[in-house]
Amino acid sequence: MSVDHDAPASELLALLDLETIGDDIFRGHSPASSGKQVYGGQAIAQALVAATRTVPTDRAVHSLHGYFVLAGDPRTPIDFAVERVRDGKSFTTRRCNATQRGKTIFSLEASFQIAETGLTHAAAMPAAPDPETLDDVHALVERFRAFMPDQAKRWLEKPRALDMRFIDPEAMLAPEPQPRAEQMIWFRIRGPLPDTRALHHALLAYLSDMTLLNTALIAHRRTIFDPHIQVASLDHALWIHRDFRVDDWLLYAQESPMASHARALTRGQIFTRNGALVASVAQEGLIRLRNNAG
Repeated sequence: MSVDHDAPASELLALLDLETIGDDIFRGHSPASSGKQVYGGQAIAQALVAATRTVPTDRAVHSLHGYFVLAGDPRTPIDFAVERVRDGKSFTTRRCNATQRGKTIFSLEASFQIAETGLTHAAAMPAAPDPETLDDVHALVERFRAFMPDQAKRWLEKPRALDMRFIDPEAMLAPEPQPRAEQMIWFRIRGPLPDTRALHHALLAYLSDMTLLNTALIAHRRTIFDPHIQVASLDHALWIHRDFRVDDWLLYAQESPMASHARALTRGQIFTRNGALVASVAQEGLIRLRNNAG
């Protein structure tokens, strides 16, 4: 199969260019390459773009919290209705409801803040090899082709603007369950991208949903492509601590401290290459064993 390893980011940017269809109402579409359901990160990012459209440009998003209500249909446009909850002196709050065919599929609440100074401290970035020393996903497919599910190979071989480098890919294919559910991934969008701060925030929201639930499955020697389990994001929270660029390398350190009652909690910290903590993520997901699963 011929693969364009340097796919431009134009499709991803077009995904975030919502159409205005009414007062504080916007419409988004899914890419033609979508699978059976709308990717959760797409719903998060598009809802954030809709909310940001109603906020003064001197205020940047610092936190968002969302709930996935129904699986989205990628063949159907998504409408985003924004409610202007509060406009304060320092903070602005917006609520966004995403619907298809009149039914809510995703809801988001986001807070925006003017730039302020204050006390500063941050966690240190964990030790990690440089991304250039690691295999890209296409090299990983060739390396692990004999062990990788066909669905995983098709997903990894898709042309994409995203460049990912897994720190320890062997952990996902280990013959025994791993003692700790954690992984680290370098990622970036192949750029260059525009300098617009809100765009980089929306793209990070899009990317922050990736691979989190797979982190929880590492401890059980499974992946999201396992036909014996049902996997879905239930909620998602993102805190943005400082500015960054998604066309520069970012390290995503992920862990899953707990799984029970068919749910798993996952957490992540995102660092720049020079070690600055720029964002934190938390997500709970459904991980349900199907009938007759092992």
